[in-house]
Amino acid sequence: MNFFGGARPQPSSEQKIAAAEAEIEMVSNMFNQILAVKRLVETCTRKCIPETYREADLNKGESVCLDRCVAKFFEVNVKVSEKMQGEAAQKNGGPAPASGGMFG
Repeated sequence: MNFFGGARPQPSSEQKIAAAEAEIEMVSNMFNQILAVKRLVETCTRKCIPETYREADLNKGESVCLDRCVAKFFEVNVKVSEKMQGEAAQKNGGPAPASGGMFG
């Protein structure tokens, strides 16, 4: 019952299923993004930071290497996302989206 005394309509089974599917897709997308960030951290750390280090802070070379590694990762991610979205749009007969990426 709501504030004004009327009963709120109950969602149908189809609406409940659609809501559950949307929530599963959202959680799956979030999980995939977390995995991508984990992969980014592992790859760039392995590439740019030696296993034995002498200082607590990054030196300039390590910092530049990490900046470039992360930038390349996101650049490639955007290109792959745009290509996949374009192919999906062509398959569905719609126009290709203007931009994409892992977070947008």
